[in-house]
Amino acid sequence: MNKNNHSSNYRGRIAPTPTGLLHLGHASTFLRAWQRAQSGTLILRIEDLDRQRCKPEFSSSAIADLHWLGIHWQQGPDVGGPADSYIQSERMHHYVSAWHTLRAGGFIYPSPHSRSDVARALSAPHPGESEAIFPIALRPTMNCDSFPRQPDGVNWRFRVPDHRKVTFSDGRCGSCTFTAGIDFGDFLVWRKDGFPAYELAVVVDDYLMGITEVVRGEDLLLSTARQILLYEALRAPAPAWFHCPLLCDANGQRLAKRNHALSLQTMRTQGMLPRQIIDRIREMVPGAGIEPATLGL
Repeated sequence: MNKNNHSSNYRGRIAPTPTGLLHLGHASTFLRAWQRAQSGTLILRIEDLDRQRCKPEFSSSAIADLHWLGIHWQQGPDVGGPADSYIQSERMHHYVSAWHTLRAGGFIYPSPHSRSDVARALSAPHPGESEAIFPIALRPTMNCDSFPRQPDGVNWRFRVPDHRKVTFSDGRCGSCTFTAGIDFGDFLVWRKDGFPAYELAVVVDDYLMGITEVVRGEDLLLSTARQILLYEALRAPAPAWFHCPLLCDANGQRLAKRNHALSLQTMRTQGMLPRQIIDRIREMVPGAGIEPATLGL
């Protein structure tokens, strides 16, 4: 991949997915990201590759909510910047280029198997995994030279190096280690509907946009291990990592976009102030680390 405008200065990003209204959990993570970027550059990126669920009105409401919170960014779809676009659906050529690099290196393979195929091939379930670990027996045995030369029309998976321990240092969680083939298996990098999977798209974008630290929820710690393998395969340096605590509702469930009562838009229309949002987050997660003084509030 070719990269422009990579700086040694701090560069962070906030990357909402416009599938619904932002809620308190998003506010907690995005405020922390903004706080950590105070002495550097913050980028807003809209991650809208889920064409079935992403809606333009949710992108607009997200920008309005973030502005209301007082979060400011120096680059993004509404303010411009050196990138050709800050909207993922307009960056497909970058993902296709990365796909070709992975295919040429023998890191990925076409995978026609459905989730039910994978489930039937497993000998035991793996609690805590959102997707079953892909069985090695379903990997193709053919040489990669015989694989299709275009990504569309079939799922593509990254072949993980079995039993490889992926270790990284997280700014909040400390040292983290996940083992390929045990904690996660061969994972999707391209969907048969013609779009890259989350793992590939964010790696490509974070690299090309020069992100030096990724700030996001701790539910994505396992994704970090997968993404480090992609950075290695693409011969790109990985950023630093900082995974924030998740906010949960009264029943202990992670906040979801379907809970409109906790959406920022609802609380904003009810007359709440940004400082009150921060106070509520600090009550829900005492260790959230969001300090109003450092945000000018």
